[in-house]
Amino acid sequence: MTIAFTAHAQAAQKPAEPAKAAETATAVNPFLAASTLQYQAPPFDKIHDSDYAPAFDEGMKQQLAEVDKITDQADAPTFDNTIVAMEKTGATLTRVSKVFFALAQANTNDNMQKIQEEFAPKLAAHQDAIFLNAKLYARVKKLYDSRESLGADPESRRLLDRYHLAFVRAGAELSAADQAKLKELNKEESSLSTAFQQKLLAATKGGALVLGDKAQLAGFSDGDLAAALEAGKGRKLDGKYVVALQNTTQQPAQESLTDRATREKLFKASIDRAEHGDANDTRATIQRLAELRAQKAKLLGFKTYADYSLADQMAKTPDNAIKLMTGIVPAAVAKAKDEAAGMQKLVDAQKGGFKLAPWDWQFYSEQVKKKDYDLDQNEIKQYFEIDNVLQNGVFFAANKLYGITFKERKDIPVYQPDVRVFEVFDADGKSMAFFYADYFKRDNKSGGAWMDSFVDQSGLLATKPVVFNVCNFVKPAPGQPALISHDDVITMFHEFGHALHGLFSNVKYPYLAGTNVPRDFVEFPSQFNEHWADEPSVFANYAKHYKTGAPMPEELLAKIKRAGTYGQGFATTEYLGAALLDQAWHSLPASAAKQDADKFEAASLKRYQVDYTLVPPRYRTSYFAHIWGGGYSAGYYAYLWTAVLRDDAYYWFKEHGGMTRENGQRFREMVLSRGGTQETDALYRAWRGRDPSVEPLLEVRGLKATKTAESK
Repeated sequence: MTIAFTAHAQAAQKPAEPAKAAETATAVNPFLAASTLQYQAPPFDKIHDSDYAPAFDEGMKQQLAEVDKITDQADAPTFDNTIVAMEKTGATLTRVSKVFFALAQANTNDNMQKIQEEFAPKLAAHQDAIFLNAKLYARVKKLYDSRESLGADPESRRLLDRYHLAFVRAGAELSAADQAKLKELNKEESSLSTAFQQKLLAATKGGALVLGDKAQLAGFSDGDLAAALEAGKGRKLDGKYVVALQNTTQQPAQESLTDRATREKLFKASIDRAEHGDANDTRATIQRLAELRAQKAKLLGFKTYADYSLADQMAKTPDNAIKLMTGIVPAAVAKAKDEAAGMQKLVDAQKGGFKLAPWDWQFYSEQVKKKDYDLDQNEIKQYFEIDNVLQNGVFFAANKLYGITFKERKDIPVYQPDVRVFEVFDADGKSMAFFYADYFKRDNKSGGAWMDSFVDQSGLLATKPVVFNVCNFVKPAPGQPALISHDDVITMFHEFGHALHGLFSNVKYPYLAGTNVPRDFVEFPSQFNEHWADEPSVFANYAKHYKTGAPMPEELLAKIKRAGTYGQGFATTEYLGAALLDQAWHSLPASAAKQDADKFEAASLKRYQVDYTLVPPRYRTSYFAHIWGGGYSAGYYAYLWTAVLRDDAYYWFKEHGGMTRENGQRFREMVLSRGGTQETDALYRAWRGRDPSVEPLLEVRGLKATKTAESK
């Protein structure tokens, strides 16, 4: 059953079309029947923008008819005729939703944006039509109330529990009047979330730094300059240099730009991107979204939206999430201040004559690395050619741990020429899945990096996983190598960790498959997979010079290791700023939910003691896509929550012989393959043998016993 069609929108209802028209549509619309490609991979060569709306309409009509068959039957509810039957509904809607919302993020256009605007409220209404269906909920509740006598196996029992909870959280037990209010709130929220995404995409594109003087980009490598010129050509600005904005506050280009004025322009373009008082200013949209969510939470019986959101997560309450974060704030900020003090000394030694500013951080951080650790990012990048990292790093690590192998498939259609498809084979040589890789930035692609699926694994539906990774690495000019930073390497391993969670899914029911787990567990496999990027045997296999093939020299590798915890003060502080902002916005009661975005942000950072001017939040309120346009509302803390699991889990591997097939297989079978078939804290405890400890995280980040620069 299509429970949530995307992180950004939900589904909707449309009057039935005449049968003849539906038959004709089926013959030409690729979504109205299962794909004939291997693993039902989307036939992108046959999909057109004009196919989406009719497929959405038909898919919603079909699913409502399927639900009616469940509710109208004379037979008493059973697990098979109600719960399993629901799992089988919505096949067409799932197909079109999976593709449409994937491309709406990764490869959108004006037509798709109009479709998204039109269908966001309709899809919300459709979801409400199912989860607020009194007859359907009555059947689910009857089964839930008699669950002890059903004799269901553990996975089926888990599915029943999850369905019942989904109905309750959707408002199934509210009065008719309150359900009517909830429907209106859901429709408006879905429309505004879509509006936020589209405004931010346009604002990010419009915020790009456009320069005509090459001297302003002093410090850029030849490859960076060529890429900036190519980006200008792509915007029909021949002869201009375009530095596109990444989704985060700080921009990677600031690491190498020697012109301080250019760094300041780039920083301000980033931090003010959605705050120009124009059509793409997101602040009014955000203000209303915060109100709607607070009102929704109150209607559902919760004090705040954060209380509502976290009740179904590992953290359980906002207090637990906030306690974890604020407990780390003092050490993180202190370490950031130490880092800033070191950079200021360097500025003074160079007779810079200025106080460090936020737009100086990336540049002087690199300068400190060069001075104290003799690290040069441009030198390091020579050893990280993207295809080599993928094939001999990411895939190699997966083979060592899990025995899987990969073969590129150029006969499978893709939605954009840069996208690559790989068939995945299990340790026994049997084909098991498809993996799509879409790594380069485009103006019509949302910022950031993510994983999702075109097809979920399900024993019930006999489907195999078709998953994809999307990133935003700078695309090189034609003929130039695609060299990436060490941070980008980590991103590739991270997103592939998500992919493994989907690829290894081995469950019966779609609702419990793959990454359908609490938000504060879903980031665990991805963050855990980051550790293998620097595993010596893996690193040696991919960290090779793109021209000569020579391995990275031992002395350069040693420098990277020595600098391992440098910058963790900055990284942790900017993350905590964003995560605590998220909690602040979603901890507002309905009576106080209308807030001025700028004033509220400043007050919240001060309240949580993360108002350190030199380290602004990783995402400010106005471009925080995770929480306003994505699925992380009140859930951005999850990255830290799962970082605790990640490092604790890595220590288990270290304690048990490290990167072995035996250890990998155990992790696959007990964690990665289980999806949402069990409570995640119990799942982790069964694998680890105990609850997670925060000590490994603090040790990895070097956040213990830190003193501020002022106290020394």
